[in-house]
Amino acid sequence: MADSDEESVKLNKDEAVEGSGSDDGNSPLNGLDEAEAEAEAVKTFKDLGVTEVLCEACDQLGWKSPTKIQVEAIPVALQGKDVIGLAETGSGKTGAFALPILQSLLSSPQRLHTLVLTPTRELAFQISEQFEALGSSIGVKCAVVVGGIDMMSQSLVLAKKPHIVIATPGRLIDHMENTKGFSLRALKFLVMDEADRILNMDFETEVDKILKVIPRDRRTFLFSATMTKKVQKLQRAALKDPVKCAVSTKYSTVDKLQQYYIFIPSKYKDCYLVSILNELAGNSFIIFCSTCNNAQRVALLLRNLGITAIPLHGQMSQNKRLGSLNKFKSKSRSVLLATDVASRGLDIPHVDCVINYDIPTHSKDYIHRVGRTARAGRAGKSITFVTQYDVELFQRIESLIGKKLPAFPTQEDEVMMLVERVSEAQRFARLEMKEQHEKRKRPKGGDRDEDDTEQASGVRKKVRGGGRGGGDGGGMKKKGGAAWRGGR
Repeated sequence: MADSDEESVKLNKDEAVEGSGSDDGNSPLNGLDEAEAEAEAVKTFKDLGVTEVLCEACDQLGWKSPTKIQVEAIPVALQGKDVIGLAETGSGKTGAFALPILQSLLSSPQRLHTLVLTPTRELAFQISEQFEALGSSIGVKCAVVVGGIDMMSQSLVLAKKPHIVIATPGRLIDHMENTKGFSLRALKFLVMDEADRILNMDFETEVDKILKVIPRDRRTFLFSATMTKKVQKLQRAALKDPVKCAVSTKYSTVDKLQQYYIFIPSKYKDCYLVSILNELAGNSFIIFCSTCNNAQRVALLLRNLGITAIPLHGQMSQNKRLGSLNKFKSKSRSVLLATDVASRGLDIPHVDCVINYDIPTHSKDYIHRVGRTARAGRAGKSITFVTQYDVELFQRIESLIGKKLPAFPTQEDEVMMLVERVSEAQRFARLEMKEQHEKRKRPKGGDRDEDDTEQASGVRKKVRGGGRGGGDGGGMKKKGGAAWRGGR
């Protein structure tokens, strides 16, 4: 068994490492002031104790020098200690746990070596990409085990005994209970990425079950941008003499992020959103909504106005969710309407602006949401909508991040000029939502999944008497289209 493992984790330095396309915050000395920069300048991955072949992999991914959390965490992890890593989002946490694990795998190759638990499916795929990119020259095999995908095909992948399993807790438990021959009894590493969210999403019972069946004699890493009491409870149960690597002690957002708020009456939220998208046209946006329903409704509303918007939320099938994400990543769509399913860890380098359409109820979620922009030393903008009902929540956010946010400048009279067009688009969006809802109820309607709603033009055709359907909003663009494209 060991021999075959060693063959699979072979050292082959000549093979080029394939880039993952994901930039996990590893740009040289991002956001450090000059004094710190001088202190950090001497550090390379080699100085941290990373082996030659992995240094080459980092180099080929364009990771020139380690980030602050990597400088702190990697040497401690390589010494064989348990690690709790706290750092703001976009600071290269994935690299901080991936490199020590791959190095351990090199020195003692073994199947089912590492388990990485993540709160969301998209994050699981992203972490897998990072591991495969870093470990491509040494033949590392990963398996992603998440809900929404056929269990049988996952069982076949697990039967091949990959080195690293990246999973969401619920689906992992399903496999542990139902998949013959799958066991984690020989596990060497357990990583919980975004540990506080795993517990806040009420995965506590699943995590307890997993901890019972994996070996006590293992290494455990907890990583997150924010820490909660539940995590401290878990830390006592799961870690042995952990070393805390906290790059930021207070909850913080990146310096290069410009944060604003807008105080608006709740009934004009849609108008202000359209006005901002109009004003900042040409940028790419993630707009966070509090419910799946709202994300879907606003996406339809914007489509009706001729803006290429796509939703990403928990009621969509997994294939549609990955499809939406890929369209946004490839820049074929410029606006992503998301629930908090996209607020954690997702690394999309080109996000220019985050809009909190609905203010988050947990202030710590604000830090994760706005962390989708201004990653890896780039600049970014965030705008939070505050209505008459959100004042207290907004004050909590300000006190958490220790900043008073400035108001985003808007021209009220220009916004009010949009009211008529926006209310017409709202009416169509409501009709389309109703039509989709009825389709779901109907048992025989074929299984055409209308989640992405690019084809959902049926209602518009009825209402308009056969306008052009599709993503351009069924003729809505024609009316006042110039004002939209910045011809104000």
